[in-house]
Amino acid sequence: MKTKITWGGDAKFIAESETGHTVVMDGPPDHGGKNQGARPMEMMLIGMGGCSSFDVVHILKKSRQDVTDCVAEIEAERADAVPSVFTKIHLHFIVTGNNLKESMVSNAVKLSAEKYCSASIMLSKGGVEVTHSHEIRT
Repeated sequence: MKTKITWGGDAKFIAESETGHTVVMDGPPDHGGKNQGARPMEMMLIGMGGCSSFDVVHILKKSRQDVTDCVAEIEAERADAVPSVFTKIHLHFIVTGNNLKESMVSNAVKLSAEKYCSASIMLSKGGVEVTHSHEIRT
């Protein structure tokens, strides 16, 4: 897997994935940024949320659950000192569907957290306290 990051001036950077997709990242105004993109640490949370969400939906669909929506709300805490690493991350899944089984949703979240989501597992092995919860809506 490869990516290329190109400086776009000031505190702005453009990331291009090997599949040709681009993402703009920018720093805060007090560091020369102009709010033209997500912060790099936000991108880490976005990547983790995307990875986990993909897993949860994929597992539920394989289990023949009628999923109509899945939203992951993520909250993170960072260390006060530099480097300001993540210390805690909580993912809360809101899964919507028809006749969803609680045990299946719970299992999908657990499998993502413990077996499939590379991003979540990597961060938790790096000392970040990663927790998960979910709710089902109809």
